Amino acid sequence: MQSSFRACLYFFRSRLSRRIVWWVFASIVTVEVAILIPSYLRRERELLDQLQQVSSEVLASVSPAVSGAEMGGKMLLDYVDRKIDREDATIVGLALYQTNGELVGKLGEKPQLSPKGMKSASAARTFRSQDGKRYDVAWPAEELENQYILVVRHNSSRVQPALYAYVGRIAMLVVAISGFVTLVTMWVLGVTIVWPILQLRDDLLAAGDALAKDAPDPGLSCSASDRDDELGEVTRAFHQMYQRVRQEIRDRAQAEAALRVEQERSERLLLNILPRPIAEQLKRNQKVTAHRFESVTILFADIVGFTEVAARISAKELVFILNEIFSAFDRLADRYGLEKIKTIGDAYMVVGGLPNPRADHADAIAQMALAMQQAIADFRNDLGNPFELRIGINTGSIVSGVIGLKKFSYDLWGDAVNVASRMESQGMPGKIQVTEMTYACLQQGYRFEKRGTVEVKGRGAMTTYFLVGKKTPSLAST
Repeated sequence: MQSSFRACLYFFRSRLSRRIVWWVFASIVTVEVAILIPSYLRRERELLDQLQQVSSEVLASVSPAVSGAEMGGKMLLDYVDRKIDREDATIVGLALYQTNGELVGKLGEKPQLSPKGMKSASAARTFRSQDGKRYDVAWPAEELENQYILVVRHNSSRVQPALYAYVGRIAMLVVAISGFVTLVTMWVLGVTIVWPILQLRDDLLAAGDALAKDAPDPGLSCSASDRDDELGEVTRAFHQMYQRVRQEIRDRAQAEAALRVEQERSERLLLNILPRPIAEQLKRNQKVTAHRFESVTILFADIVGFTEVAARISAKELVFILNEIFSAFDRLADRYGLEKIKTIGDAYMVVGGLPNPRADHADAIAQMALAMQQAIADFRNDLGNPFELRIGINTGSIVSGVIGLKKFSYDLWGDAVNVASRMESQGMPGKIQVTEMTYACLQQGYRFEKRGTVEVKGRGAMTTYFLVGKKTPSLAST
């Protein structure tokens, strides 16, 4: 009962429902009006026939007198007058005519209906006044032995009120029937169609909100629908569609999450190969162009005696120890904001001042070189002796870029790179050899030992220095 009442309330609020009810009501009224019109005309005919019956009875009583004796027109008129019921007041006038249309005489109101054509007529002719208050009936001559024509005027003023009362009763019946059918239709529509449609609308809104917010299933009422009609098929189809869309969204979310993980993994891998700005260019499908840097500091480091160690240990041990050492160097490069370029065998190359230029590139490289010497002391060879590094550093201008289409790498070119490599290869174990250019950049904050002149392949004699460490604050001030 409560569900039905709620359905009716929702029905009144539904625009579609109001339209349906209006058309049902209008259709019923139209049908009833179509039926009322012929009923109205038939009732009007019945009332007028009742008036005509009064004069017919008078005529029936007069007709034997005409046929039984010779009776003049005046005498016949008096005879008719005596037969009229004055108390009834239905007949308010009459006129008697000769068959040739000549008036014999009249009583009361003279009828407007003419006797013309009634001599040979076989049925009475009628006429009703425009205001509906008078009704004339002309009887054919054969009713009075073809001697006279009688035209009777009736009082029809009571006909129209009677018709209004009749129409009123019919209208009340029409309204009652229409109202009853409309109310029943409203209730049936509310329970069977409108309320389920409104529930389906609420389910659509709840489902859309749940899908948009990735919320738990809202408990759709359509999932419990057991209707076996078309609306039940629609609600079940919607529920199936919602479950399918929900599953598709979940599958897509899982796929997107997995894709993000793979993208992050790929990006980390790419950043292990290339500097971030270069990697961003490649991801945007842009061609990586060469860049010139006027001032950077390059460091080469080589593990002293690692070739002999490699000959004495297994490949697995070799890769393990080399990975441990270079991983420690990678962490130092991240700490000082430097860019690792590559490893070649047991050699390690790092640069400061690119791809993002910085003014303290030489200072950062110097700090890393000193930290590398401390880090390498923690590693031992197969004989138990600590490893040593041979480090070379140079400062100057270089060109950088990416080479190749497959297994590409980011690399540096220029005389400054070659000189830094010579500083390492022609250096001494456990020492950090730098050029005069690097020395000039660092002499205010670091301690050096002058090595002297070194013959460098391709460059001739060069003055080099060994980086010893940072100056203490007191020494730096002096």
